[in-house]
Amino acid sequence: MILAGGQGERLYPLTKDRSKPSVPFGGLYRIIDFTLSNCVNSGLRRIYVLTQYKSSSLMRHIKLGWNVFSSEMGEYIHTIPPQLRVGAQWYQGTADALYQNIYQLELERPKRVLILSGDHVYRMDYGPMIEAHVQSGAAVSIATALVGAAECSRFGVIETDDANRVVGFEEKPQAPRRPPGPDGLVQVSMGIYIFDTDVLVRSVSEDAKRATTHDFGRDIIPALIPAGRVHAFPFRDPEGAPGYWRDIGTLASYYEANMDLVHVSPVFNLYDKALPLRTHPRPLPPAKTVFAQEFEGGRLGTALDCLICGGAIVSGGKVERSILSPFVKVNSYARVEDTILLDRVVVGRHAKIRRAIVDKDVHIPEGFTIGYDREADAKRFLVTPEGIAVIPKGALLED
Repeated sequence: MILAGGQGERLYPLTKDRSKPSVPFGGLYRIIDFTLSNCVNSGLRRIYVLTQYKSSSLMRHIKLGWNVFSSEMGEYIHTIPPQLRVGAQWYQGTADALYQNIYQLELERPKRVLILSGDHVYRMDYGPMIEAHVQSGAAVSIATALVGAAECSRFGVIETDDANRVVGFEEKPQAPRRPPGPDGLVQVSMGIYIFDTDVLVRSVSEDAKRATTHDFGRDIIPALIPAGRVHAFPFRDPEGAPGYWRDIGTLASYYEANMDLVHVSPVFNLYDKALPLRTHPRPLPPAKTVFAQEFEGGRLGTALDCLICGGAIVSGGKVERSILSPFVKVNSYARVEDTILLDRVVVGRHAKIRRAIVDKDVHIPEGFTIGYDREADAKRFLVTPEGIAVIPKGALLED
């Protein structure tokens, strides 16, 4: 069960016309592609995606890009918006989303349910976690990651004993009760849960009768800890180091996770053939760079430390440490640095852009500058506290 109904208010304006899981990422992908790829790579092919906020883009993407399941083999991926089966309200929280879809569990009658979030970027084989859950005899298992203590207010902080049994849980504290380790890191919930089905059904049903936030982190998990059957599963890479995991909850985290991909030695590797990443395949022409320095008045089309998708053209401009999505065009004498350009963005001649996110179908006029005068930028479009300029989809920029 993939929770993909997030409104993504802190990602606005990227979520002006789409839900958070369907926000483009890494040039070719949508954020939800990482969770779906993990499922397929883990051999999990019975998937419900629970949608809600501005879901048409997400549902279209799943229909077109993830039609790889065999119904004859009992495989499926179904998107389920709120059905109003148990009341007249939309999903009131993560736990309520499961409660409103208990009938799906009654139809399938699985022994266990894996609950995932559709707005995280990571690569994980869920098999070892499922095996650990069965062997430990836990009723609930929670995948955990390590983050800096300063980020605690964004996550559920977990305390465990020597047997990885969860003994404490704080949802988004300003400062954790237990001091961080010598490395300054604390253990937090990744929003990945394995429930024995009977425990899940009983927990969300009881929660539905109470006046709570109907949230797994705030309500369900803390209520189950005293029984001693909630276990943590530390997320590690094949070498045993903490695995790469990013919760794309803010514009800053979205920008930073994208920029992680353009490093010479990226901390997140898109090219791992053992656990491939899928998305909606599109027939794209090759990327192209044109104009060498000795031609056309010194024009030089270059791209350094970049991800360049099919259909993108660097035509006499210079691009560094950036992501060019399909059919982006950077025209002559333009300069683009540390920037994410989504589909069909056109950068006019002599324009200069740095530290920006430019959504789809934006034309940057000739000579236009973004990222060089923060005060001027803030008068025209959103600028984050970190100084990242964000230009919304289809914005009309004046010369």
